[in-house]
Amino acid sequence: MSFLRLFSLLLVLLTASVGLAQPTPPPAPAAKPLTVYFFDVGQGDAALIVSPTGKTVLIDGGPPEAGEHLARRVRQLVSAPLDLVILTHPHLDHLGSLKDAIQAVGAKRYMDPGFDHPSAAYRNLLEFVGKEVGQVMTPQPNPQAPDTLLTIGLGEGTSLTIHWPRHPREPFLQKSRSDANSNSIVARLTYGNTAFLFTGDAEADTEAKLLSKRADYTATVLKVAHHGGKHSSTQAFLEAVKPKAAVISSRTGNEYGHPTPETLERLESVGAHIFRTDLGGEIKAVSNGTTVTLQAEQGNTAPVVVPGEVKPASTTGSAVVPPSPTPSPALRGPVPVSYKPPAAAPAPAAAQPAPSTLRFVSLKGSEVFHRDDCSTLKRAKTKERKVYVTRAAAAKERRAAEDCNP
Repeated sequence: MSFLRLFSLLLVLLTASVGLAQPTPPPAPAAKPLTVYFFDVGQGDAALIVSPTGKTVLIDGGPPEAGEHLARRVRQLVSAPLDLVILTHPHLDHLGSLKDAIQAVGAKRYMDPGFDHPSAAYRNLLEFVGKEVGQVMTPQPNPQAPDTLLTIGLGEGTSLTIHWPRHPREPFLQKSRSDANSNSIVARLTYGNTAFLFTGDAEADTEAKLLSKRADYTATVLKVAHHGGKHSSTQAFLEAVKPKAAVISSRTGNEYGHPTPETLERLESVGAHIFRTDLGGEIKAVSNGTTVTLQAEQGNTAPVVVPGEVKPASTTGSAVVPPSPTPSPALRGPVPVSYKPPAAAPAPAAAQPAPSTLRFVSLKGSEVFHRDDCSTLKRAKTKERKVYVTRAAAAKERRAAEDCNP
């Protein structure tokens, strides 16, 4: 074979090999994260959702003493008005610092159950919201589709569905251990195969009501109800939720004993990794749609990655409140200063002790006051306490305890 023919053959082979070499395709872009911050606000609740598209939802605001810390964290994480602020129920340890958070960055919309509560703090919050927030909502169903749930799209397939309450389609729960707690907003946030369930201070009767509906409550991460109190997180409910991780928000050494041993045992029995703000400070949870990575702010614990095994949920749109030709029936519109939410049915007169015999008591160093027949007082080790003759006198110095609802 001549040199010329050999050179030509090599040239052909080289050209063919180059043609076979295909460019390496670029790697698929990683899913944008969904992040939930469970703030350390002491004995209370506050969580911030930041969706993959940057939509923000603040659920509860912690007690009044957390105001400065909450406002600072919200300013650090949010550069525009909050798209939605949700108050799960009108108790001070959930609403006490909402005003601070809204003042820090602003808010476009506000939602609460519409369940009335005779507290000055709640009325003051409503007056503030009426002046500062454009739209106020309740999670009532659409009258045109009354059997559906209110679902709020947050973009990139992320949605927030309100499962309870559904007033006026369904009446509020009444004559429970705590009607305000029992009518807490219960919301399920879904992204891909992951989900977060927010339960406010929902109680056993709330959980029973939800279970009677046979909806899907499975969640990768459960925000444990009522700070881990024994009156929530029933075994049946936890077995339906199947949480891979559970977040409990409470204060170290709180007078309620939260979280209770009973609740911790039930969470462990369903295999949930337990995170506690009283032990680990702020908890950050990041979902990529397939797994959720949780990390406590304090301590040397490594991040925990839990798998998302829920069914992907459909979303109603990419906006926080999906656009429609007419205003949503769930919108209350701008709230006047004199706004009063729907009133709950009054408790039977026999349930209220006579004013002449009822006293209110605060333990030394405590920020709350109790009824004098409260079981917490009986368990308290300290004997130093202050007695108030009237509720009004107690409310001037302390906030009402949740366990006995004075």
